Amino acid sequence: MLALAGFAMILTFMVLIMTNRLSAITALLLVPVAFAVLCGFAGQMGPMMLDGIKNIAPTGIMLVFAIMYFGLMTDAGLFDPVINRIQRVAHGDPLKIIVGTALLALLVSLDGDGATTYIIVVTAMLPLYRRLGINPLILTCMNMLVGGVMNILPWGGPTARAMSVLHLDSTQLFNPLIPAMGAGLVWVFFVAWRFGLRERKRLGLEHLSRAKTEEKAAVFGLAAGVAQPLPEVPDLEISAEEKALRRPKLLWLNALLTIALMVALVRELLPLPVLFMLAFALAAVLNYPNLAQQRQRFAAHAGNALSVAAMVFAAGIFTGILSGTHMVDAMAQSFVALVPQSLGPHFPVLTGLASAPLTFFMSNDAFYFGILPFFTKAASAFGISAATMGKASLLGQPVHLLSPLVPSTYLLVGLAGVDIGAHQRFTLKWAGGTVLVMLTVSLLLGIIQL
Repeated sequence: MLALAGFAMILTFMVLIMTNRLSAITALLLVPVAFAVLCGFAGQMGPMMLDGIKNIAPTGIMLVFAIMYFGLMTDAGLFDPVINRIQRVAHGDPLKIIVGTALLALLVSLDGDGATTYIIVVTAMLPLYRRLGINPLILTCMNMLVGGVMNILPWGGPTARAMSVLHLDSTQLFNPLIPAMGAGLVWVFFVAWRFGLRERKRLGLEHLSRAKTEEKAAVFGLAAGVAQPLPEVPDLEISAEEKALRRPKLLWLNALLTIALMVALVRELLPLPVLFMLAFALAAVLNYPNLAQQRQRFAAHAGNALSVAAMVFAAGIFTGILSGTHMVDAMAQSFVALVPQSLGPHFPVLTGLASAPLTFFMSNDAFYFGILPFFTKAASAFGISAATMGKASLLGQPVHLLSPLVPSTYLLVGLAGVDIGAHQRFTLKWAGGTVLVMLTVSLLLGIIQL
């Protein structure tokens, strides 16, 4: 009964937000409480919810100060050169901008932190998308597709969990998956190319492709006449108010501060929330030493930070009830029990396929610490190694990042100004494609066995 209640609770939540019956934050708060009461846990709800909030508090604090920090960096003009450079290279071509989004996300996501990647990429690219009229759902989709592949890095969350629960190291678990990750990234850039062609057509910019072809033909003497040059796109225009906030003389200092922050994040010199808090304080003092200016900047970004923080803490209540009622444990055990013995030798493939929906409906903690040990123990009876099961379990991460239980997802949609339900509907099939590509390559190369 607990397993059915858990699946019903998550399904109810998804239906409510994807059909726009409730906002994500109200659904995160009301749906778990309703199911906890119906299942007889009304008296124990309080401690469960507090535990969930406590567990997610560091993430919420980090997101708040990360938004404030990169908001200040945007005000100071740190990303203006990047945006202007992309504009010059792209010549207003949506295809180049979308592919550039994927490339920028790939480079930034090397630190293994999705929230940081979303903040930097969306902050840098959203003005271009708005100016040219490109669908912002493509921006969130490309961020998430890249993040789904790069989330498998050893210093990322799921791989670290799998290594710890299976007692493996990165050479056994991560290194063999590098070719599959490479194939996943090729798929992501293919999707970016398709989106670019589609946006060219939708925006009536097919002439960009034709002009480039004519220009090349003229250079090689393959066509008569003079080729039409690609349109020049001026630098990003900003208002007088925004210009007053720019700090061009501090550009290199801000860049060095941001690079130092990224290095500190990767090396984990201090806890992530503390690093962002300190970096935010330094950025505020360096760029806006006047107290009145600081207050104005805090107020300007407080709304966005508050909305994301509220969503994250609401998600803490959802996961707190899901874990505290032991619905997650029951869901894991019932799923394992449903696997027929005849499918035992195919456990790696089943795990690779099942990891996508399972990590969508539950947290990585629940899957890697709750379900993966069951799967691995069952697979061992058929001579399947723990390393093989661990590798297979990581292939569903592109879909996992779409889960409403992932706090950084709310940050991404909040920064881009899109609805989370619309984002999920738009991205799901492409994320599923990434999973299938990586699984297929893993099978072909013998990374996991059929």
